[in-house]
Amino acid sequence: MDDIDLRIIRELQADGRLTNQELADRVRLSPSPCLRRVRRLEEAGLIRGYTAMVDQVAYGLPITVFVRIRLERHTAEAVAVFEEHVALIEHIQDCYLMAGSSDYLLRVVIESLEAYERLVRDRIHAIPGIASIESSFAFGSVKQSRTYPRPLLS
Repeated sequence: MDDIDLRIIRELQADGRLTNQELADRVRLSPSPCLRRVRRLEEAGLIRGYTAMVDQVAYGLPITVFVRIRLERHTAEAVAVFEEHVALIEHIQDCYLMAGSSDYLLRVVIESLEAYERLVRDRIHAIPGIASIESSFAFGSVKQSRTYPRPLLS
């Protein structure tokens, strides 16, 4: 991946609806080589797809909760069971395996505190093997970037 590939990726992250001509102009390539590079990046799995950025509040999910989970046991089976259950809960937008005092960090989007309580009581508590659940509610968002930074070591 060279500097032009990085510029292509950053431009598409900022606006995935760019035409090939617009993208080519922004990265200073002619359209044919630009399209070949985009296709190569897609085939290599660097570009995995395209999506719309939707306003979370306008969509009706104004509350963001960060949930720290600790498991009772760290066996392969306990981890697999937890991860399989999490994958089925659509309000959980992200699930990160962590180092430190928590095993997982979840990002949940939800419509209300009451709905979050129901989600915890009915879905998260039902997952076997959880030792503790700790929730932190976001007051607001200071920064949400959808464009990856340029790698520092390139």
